[in-house]
Amino acid sequence: MLLRYCCLFVCFLTCALSHLSAQKQLSYGRHPGRNGPLTEEELRLARIAWKYFERNYQDTTGLVNAVDMYPSTTMWDIAGYMAALVSVREMGIIDVATFNYRIEKMFQTFMRLSFFRDELPNKCYNTITGEKVNYANQPMEIGFSAIDLARFLIWCKIIKERYPEHSDRIDDFILRWKFQNVIDSTGMLFGASIDEKNDNKTQYLQEGRLGYEEYAAKGFQLWGFNTDLAARPEPYDTRIIYGIEIPYDARDPRVLGAHNYVVSESYVLDGIEMNWDKGTDRESDDMHSTDTQIAEFAQRIYKVQEERYKRTGIFTARTEHQLDSDPYFVYDAIFTDGYPWNTITEDGRYVPQFAAVALKGAFGLWVLWETPYTDALFKYIKNAYDPEKGFYEGIFERKGNEPIRTFTMNNNGIILETLLYKMQGKLVRFSGRESKWDRVLRERKEPPGSFIYERQRKPTQTTSNR
Repeated sequence: MLLRYCCLFVCFLTCALSHLSAQKQLSYGRHPGRNGPLTEEELRLARIAWKYFERNYQDTTGLVNAVDMYPSTTMWDIAGYMAALVSVREMGIIDVATFNYRIEKMFQTFMRLSFFRDELPNKCYNTITGEKVNYANQPMEIGFSAIDLARFLIWCKIIKERYPEHSDRIDDFILRWKFQNVIDSTGMLFGASIDEKNDNKTQYLQEGRLGYEEYAAKGFQLWGFNTDLAARPEPYDTRIIYGIEIPYDARDPRVLGAHNYVVSESYVLDGIEMNWDKGTDRESDDMHSTDTQIAEFAQRIYKVQEERYKRTGIFTARTEHQLDSDPYFVYDAIFTDGYPWNTITEDGRYVPQFAAVALKGAFGLWVLWETPYTDALFKYIKNAYDPEKGFYEGIFERKGNEPIRTFTMNNNGIILETLLYKMQGKLVRFSGRESKWDRVLRERKEPPGSFIYERQRKPTQTTSNR
């Protein structure tokens, strides 16, 4: 009997130690929000989020579907997969061999990708074939997004700094890019699309609004680019909501055709990945943010949502999100187009029935702000999942706690990186190692036509969304 109890105790101890070692207790000191190893419950939730990626993985390309069982993705969503991969490796949910296989498979596909007009990755790709596609997943090229590419660059930087064995592979892919039309000489960011009314010529449109534009600017800064103009919050104005000055982009959506929506996602990602630091910051500690203006804006974005809950009893974590029926996507804004708590479609139609607690936003608020409100918010959303598919996109505000019954890579990827942030703090870290990219920049020997430095033209400063 004694031997049996001893064996059981050893078994229990082994399992406990295995759980602790599975989460690599890598810590860089205290950071804002929640700190420390994942609890058993949090690790279980991470495993559920990872289910999405297991279910939607395409072994032909190493890519993952951006929306459940639909074989298409974007560069923004691919970054979400990279975030998920790093997270589950660091948590011990997958082993190093699986991580390496998936990274290598994906970058083998990247080296074969056809770019939009031989410049930069297309906005969308088929995850089974790797072909350029439009939003209906039909073979064709449609343009590139500076915002999406910037998020991809951030996660390439995170991976190459953490895992040097993948550094050259990542650099080889980025060295294929031609940057001359995505950043102009002032440091402004531009996307590209096809002008069907003008002989299908390429049109370059300024891209980004307050929050996303600054986040994207940092993505390019991490790779040595000057994006000073895009990194500046100006021009912005404020709107007082519940006594809190909420910043919004002052460029008029009626004139420029781009919504100036204020949402949580860009501020959450900036906090988790970069600690609200400047893109050029390589030294500051995690308890101090060097992009002080964006850090202050993030605090207001959190406080106004907490205040709405206190005054109305409505759990609030507002950001853009997918839907499981028409119109399939909404900007669920704290403020946009002149109105607070405004939920709109891409074409500006008011659809308040689709307002929701977005799970990616809720997890982000929970991990960055340790407060009684986020404690309650976490309890409200933590069971909004299908154990085989991952987390639902959100929970409707006006439909009796009904979940949004769709599953996306962006949502589940952000949930995973929020949990990794709890363990480790700021996710962008710098190894100090010189890489192939660094040598190219130092020696000015970029591949022919890559235009890492040359910005030969200043695109017309019209505008685009995000």
